[in-house]
Amino acid sequence: MTIFPPSYRASGLLLHVTSLPSKYGAGDIGPGALAWIDELRQAGQGWWQALPLGPTGYGNSPYQPLSSFAGNELLVSQDWLIEDGLLREDECQGPISPRPQEIDYDTVIPYKRHVFQTAWSYFAAGANRDLRPQFEQFRNDQAHWLEDYALFRALKAKYRGAYFLDWPRELVERVPSKLSEARGELADMIDRVCFAQFLIFRQGERLKAYAHANGVRLIGDLPFFVSPDSSDVWANPEIFLLDEQRRPRFVAGVPPDYFSADGQLWGNPVYDWDALRRTGYRWCLDRLRALLSHVDVVRLDHFRGFAAAWHVPGGAPSARLGQWVPGPGADFFQAARRELGSLPLIAEDLGLITPDVIQLRDSQNLPGMRVLQFGFDGNPQNPHLPHTYVPNAVVYTGTHDNNTTRGWFDSLPEPQRETLWAYLRRSPGESREVAHELMRLAWSSPAALAIAPLQDLLNLDAAARMNIPGQPGGNWRWRLTDDLLSPAPFAWLRDLTAQSNRSTADLPAAQPTVFQETTVAP
Repeated sequence: MTIFPPSYRASGLLLHVTSLPSKYGAGDIGPGALAWIDELRQAGQGWWQALPLGPTGYGNSPYQPLSSFAGNELLVSQDWLIEDGLLREDECQGPISPRPQEIDYDTVIPYKRHVFQTAWSYFAAGANRDLRPQFEQFRNDQAHWLEDYALFRALKAKYRGAYFLDWPRELVERVPSKLSEARGELADMIDRVCFAQFLIFRQGERLKAYAHANGVRLIGDLPFFVSPDSSDVWANPEIFLLDEQRRPRFVAGVPPDYFSADGQLWGNPVYDWDALRRTGYRWCLDRLRALLSHVDVVRLDHFRGFAAAWHVPGGAPSARLGQWVPGPGADFFQAARRELGSLPLIAEDLGLITPDVIQLRDSQNLPGMRVLQFGFDGNPQNPHLPHTYVPNAVVYTGTHDNNTTRGWFDSLPEPQRETLWAYLRRSPGESREVAHELMRLAWSSPAALAIAPLQDLLNLDAAARMNIPGQPGGNWRWRLTDDLLSPAPFAWLRDLTAQSNRSTADLPAAQPTVFQETTVAP
């Protein structure tokens, strides 16, 4: 059974939390996120999709988190910490950015860490004592991942951010006596890390409750692979293909594709699926359940990895040297269905898709993704053209990896522009018209759900692009400023949604929340 009921039609917008307007240098899950939900509701939208919300490491990429279970502490709302009596307003003067539409991570990260240290000091000194039992309960409930993660972060701080493989060998190999010694030495820092997670989970529940009360459902994003320098790999080496030194024997990537002529060499360790299968995929299911406690539906990034993933020998200079290695296939999804009862999942079936990937997606009744920017290569049967869609699909004008639609059009060769205008059955126009034309096409398509990045609704050019795949720096920085939130685009979107019969009624049932003891009514 698919997650979308028969004849279901809805729509939403894609916007990462860090891109929300904020006086603190980057968006968070506080009042700015609630105001964004209000915008969605007033524009008739039923869905908000964000990028992964884990703690970022290399390049500030949400797809290279330090943990599959933890939240990014930079997303903790300072306004709600003030409300909780853990900060004073005069302690929250945000950093001034020379470019308001860009996140300056070099100033935002140390600023937010300093602010959080202040909040922790107040809490440790006895502020808001009502939170203490809730914190202890949270720590006990989440101990299966939290204690390893907290120790990992404390050790990472002690060794000044060094890759965990460069720590002393006894810590890399997790010698029990050395771990116990480190826990004693770093107890205060471990407590601080756990407290940050308590706050992000607590505030996340408040955000989710507010979204549901306003008829908005949340789509989360689960990276297929994990970062090589993560608590996931450090604490669970047995589920990855590592050598005796715990370095990856193979790393992940993709062969040459739309984004890169040489393919992409991601560097993530790959899974030992035989080892995971013997555990009933316990770690994978815990990971999925953890995200579903915060969102309603999960977009499975790099879905094709469940059929087969591109394994590149460790140390190889190019992704061209890899080979396809089978994944767990339907066996994993059968285990997930037994565990979860349903599969509230969207398959990111982009890139080099072979028949086995399609068969796996369809055998599990998972909606796939269609991206309009991929559709205009002149092939009339291109699967990204709306006349080829089935209802069990999610259509996007573009994704976080694409240029904005306006920027994309500006870079198109003339033959593809002509193909686009011909498909739209209209005379050639200007680049400022294209984003809304593709949104009309998406919203009028047979797909059950239509999603556009906010940049396309606002008709922004390439300067608002979120990510350039394969480019190591300068990504994930785009910010929405208040002056861009004029009423006109949202009124246009509301009309388009009504005309396309994409009602927010009859939403799939919301997933039950897990951490309800600390939910605070907004």
